Amino acid sequence: MTDDTKTYLHDELRWIREAMLSKLDGLGEYDIRRPLTATGTNLLGLVKHLAIWEARYFGEVFGRPFPEPLPERGGADLWVTEHETRAEIVNRYQRVWAHSDATITGLSLDSPGHVPWWPSPDVTLFKVLVTFLTEINRHAGHADILREQLDGAAGMDAESMSAPDAAARQGRYAEIERAARAADPAGADRG
Repeated sequence: MTDDTKTYLHDELRWIREAMLSKLDGLGEYDIRRPLTATGTNLLGLVKHLAIWEARYFGEVFGRPFPEPLPERGGADLWVTEHETRAEIVNRYQRVWAHSDATITGLSLDSPGHVPWWPSPDVTLFKVLVTFLTEINRHAGHADILREQLDGAAGMDAESMSAPDAAARQGRYAEIERAARAADPAGADRG
């Protein structure tokens, strides 16, 4: 693998981190913390979760532990208490970025690491980068849906995020609903 590969993967990580944070823009404290799924998924909790796991993957896995205490595993990383502030969570996430960036920049893609919580724990930086990019993109998709539920805003990042015309959105929704009913009229009666 080449330096171009590492640069590409690192640039993708930088971009998706910023996209994740953009999902908080313009929302109040309640909206960024409120559970929007049956399991309690919320925007600020996703940011907290990503900060913690990025710190672990690009820290302890490569013998470079993040210099601040991190919450223990067990679900406490997916939500934010009333005592934790948005600024604390976001600032920690950005400090994690700097720590992770130093690891990524300082190591080659074939540098060895050890993920003790994986069944096959011996890894390379390449494998961790690809795995973490998959994970963060998965959560970015969750954040897209949560943000759309909150205020209708949709888009990949701060520059493209907008609330589309309500009439256009209703028309599109109606067309998709019509197609679903046509495909399974009996199923529509169950919904």
